[in-house]
Amino acid sequence: MAPQRFHEQFEQIQRSMPDVPLAMGPDDAAEFLYEKGVVLAREGEEARVVEDTVRAHFTATAGLVADHVGRTGPETNRTGVTRIRVGDPNHRDRTADPAVGHALRALREAEGRAGRRLVSRNHVVSTTPNANSCNPCEPLPALLTQAPNPAPVEGGYDPDTAVSVLVMDTGLVHDYRTYPLLARVQGDPQLNETDADGILQQYVGHGTFIAGLIAALAPNTDITVTNTLNDAGAILESEFGARLFEAIDQHGWPDIISLSAGTPNGSADGLLAVEAFMDALRDQSTLLVAAAGNNGSASRFWPAACADLSGYEDTVLSVGALRSDGEYGACFTNHGGWVKVYAPGEQLIGAMAGFDAPVPYVYQHTTYDACRFGFTYACTCQYPRHTGVLTDTGTTGPGKPDQVMFEGFAQWSGTSFATPIVAGLVADLMTTLNESDPRAARAQLLEGITEYAEVRGTHVPALRPAGWQPVPVVMPAATA
Repeated sequence: MAPQRFHEQFEQIQRSMPDVPLAMGPDDAAEFLYEKGVVLAREGEEARVVEDTVRAHFTATAGLVADHVGRTGPETNRTGVTRIRVGDPNHRDRTADPAVGHALRALREAEGRAGRRLVSRNHVVSTTPNANSCNPCEPLPALLTQAPNPAPVEGGYDPDTAVSVLVMDTGLVHDYRTYPLLARVQGDPQLNETDADGILQQYVGHGTFIAGLIAALAPNTDITVTNTLNDAGAILESEFGARLFEAIDQHGWPDIISLSAGTPNGSADGLLAVEAFMDALRDQSTLLVAAAGNNGSASRFWPAACADLSGYEDTVLSVGALRSDGEYGACFTNHGGWVKVYAPGEQLIGAMAGFDAPVPYVYQHTTYDACRFGFTYACTCQYPRHTGVLTDTGTTGPGKPDQVMFEGFAQWSGTSFATPIVAGLVADLMTTLNESDPRAARAQLLEGITEYAEVRGTHVPALRPAGWQPVPVVMPAATA
């Protein structure tokens, strides 16, 4: 049986949220995850309209229970959004939730009159989900002969002029400071780093890897990494908006936010529970550098796609991923006019875990026999080959999963990692030009682009750091 990565990751994320029944959506498709039995609405009059309209619709529709409709509690954060229960979420069927679908449809007429969206699913925001709801691949141990790629640039650190970068991610591994490049990095500890047997958990090192890429490209930075996301790299949209504000309350508005998480939502609008934060961000000078996602799709991925919304053009910079040779887009990268720049995002080498002592990792997913996005080069879908514990490979059950050891450095791929490359380039340009405004530095960086790559037949602006070494692309024998 071919790997069913989306379903495998559904189980991983559901494990990390044991008290939150999740569903796949929208409707009969599987493009994102969301909370069962709950919708979101702006608190106040709009929430009252949503609640009353849904209750009336459920009363008039056979098979729906109006008694289930009601607020789940008072709103206690600055998202301006409240959760409204619309169904019984106790059943664990992973398929789409009809009650949520009916609630959304019940508001269509009211939304038409209002001229804006009034109700939304409570989506799961995760580390650049794709049709896998995860990174395009799991990390590989870097060989002892392999150097970091991109290589660290030369440059000094000046605390008076250092650019502040806030990485909202999964936190930092316990021994990250053993790597000299990360000695000054501050932040939250990684949650649930290993299991009871000492095996490295999936997603551990994600935030550490990102911090290492920024530090390599921009030595004059003060980097802080939060554990905004849980140990599976995920969080509910309703909680995500609140956690963004909490990070700012704790650390202040930085020059740059590097965010490698988000979700599609099937809409031309952003995430309802993140609206308040995006409005607050727009009034600051902070630049949000956000991953475009790994769906291999032109569908908008939020909040990165805010880069294409009126009023946010200078506020958000959305980043797609180039494949290892830098000439074309990686198979997994999202694309379209809303993705503003591309950077290397395949087979990067950087700091991850196991600095003090080697730590074992067991692969969770089995590689595919062919690229799941239809590409013919030896992409991360297929190579290097390994068997994962979650994949049912046939009637006899899963094969023996492969285990590896991490000793500090890893090779990893995803728009998750193209994003901090661009964040690092913006930060370094600020230092080089003595520019205090990160949005001005963003404009200068984009205006100075002279190189392009091809993504799905379109020429797009490409940023390739001087210290980055392209890795030749291998074509399978049948297509070479």
